[in-house]
Amino acid sequence: MPFIIDGYNLLHSIQKTAEEHESITDIGLCKILDRYLQRMRDSGQVIFDGTGPPDKDIFNTLYNLEITFSGPALEADEIIENKIRANTAPKKLSIISDDRKLQRTARTRKAVSIRCQKFWDDVQKQLRRKKTAKEPAEKRFGLNESETDRWLDFFDIKQ
Repeated sequence: MPFIIDGYNLLHSIQKTAEEHESITDIGLCKILDRYLQRMRDSGQVIFDGTGPPDKDIFNTLYNLEITFSGPALEADEIIENKIRANTAPKKLSIISDDRKLQRTARTRKAVSIRCQKFWDDVQKQLRRKKTAKEPAEKRFGLNESETDRWLDFFDIKQ
């Protein structure tokens, strides 16, 4: 389910509720969100108000996250609202914002609306989980014939 995230709305919510996260910047937030989306095997867009930092190269290293700055003439809320309205499958969207107007627009289009703190709690929970190691195929299907022969030779076992 693709996420559309009100960047500064989420960032301010995080900074308001937890002292340990006060130092998170827009760049730091995006790195955390990218890791979360990789873990969830999903994608998202973060829309920030304004023009953002002068050097935006760091945002190019994020693979599951598209970063947009609204610029000086628009607000992030307007861009998010337009994205919700223009989406051809709004039921598959998750809108992350505490802004009531965006929540109302999301509900109108039957998109999922998630409050910032609830979303952030889920992000933290998912990132704290240990990543489960993928089971080797051999565990379920056994070794192939050449691997079996190699082990038999290694232990000097005659068939």
